Amino acid sequence: MKQQELLLRMRLCIAILPATLKRMAMLLQQKTQINKKQIFEVLQQPGTHPEQLWRQLFTDEIDRLLRLNLQNGSIITILDATYPSQLREIYDPPAVLFYRGNWDLTHCSHLLGVVGSRKHSAYAPLAIKKLLTPLLARGLITVSGLAAGVDQLAHSSSLAVAKPTIAVIGNGLNIFYPKTNQNLQQRIEQNGLVISEYGINERPLRYHFPARNRIIAGLVPTLLVVEARHHSGSLITANSALQENRNVLAVPGPINSLFSQGTNELIAAGAKPVLQPDDIWEEFL
Repeated sequence: MKQQELLLRMRLCIAILPATLKRMAMLLQQKTQINKKQIFEVLQQPGTHPEQLWRQLFTDEIDRLLRLNLQNGSIITILDATYPSQLREIYDPPAVLFYRGNWDLTHCSHLLGVVGSRKHSAYAPLAIKKLLTPLLARGLITVSGLAAGVDQLAHSSSLAVAKPTIAVIGNGLNIFYPKTNQNLQQRIEQNGLVISEYGINERPLRYHFPARNRIIAGLVPTLLVVEARHHSGSLITANSALQENRNVLAVPGPINSLFSQGTNELIAAGAKPVLQPDDIWEEFL
């Protein structure tokens, strides 16, 4: 059995804790060959014998899930040469990723994370059109989370000028969340890339979204926050980016706008204000 298949079976087995999967991924990155004793040492979990966990990796149900995911998309593991080097460097890189679309986009040099509020003002689409559209023709590729609001605007702005975009989602590739994004997600699959840490039929749970945010921050060298309230989830992505030593940019807004409170606070804390397209582009030079 290939080491990649072992990681995938562990990812699909609900009995395997995330920490156990992470330990196995770290071991396999360090060693080209491992024996069963080493595997069992990693499979040590409270209340479960390693032999029991090992047998669960080869049940009919895991075989079914393996086939289901292989039939409904593509899979890459942290052991593969095409796994993005910048994502591999983050504190908690995903061991397994499921995707549909053009994986080569993850290796492009001009990836810009774009995040913001799900609910936004009329200022957000104006800012995106003014700041991002001119850069798309230069080769900029937007990376966002396919959520309602600013994420949708970022992805749609790329597709509108026939440019690719990357969406990182918090559920299985066959699930559309929100449901109104079904057409957009399918268009991105055809004209860009949709990535998920979650297998087919896995629902969008609340804790999936902070985990998704770390992937967005890990894929890009620079992150732009367009609009954000004081405690917006997009600020979590910005903090993840800062922790991973990424560049964080923010679009300033009116001081009396709730939608710009978070972005203005980011700027006050040291984020670079973006007033024109070249403020973004110079980060890639």
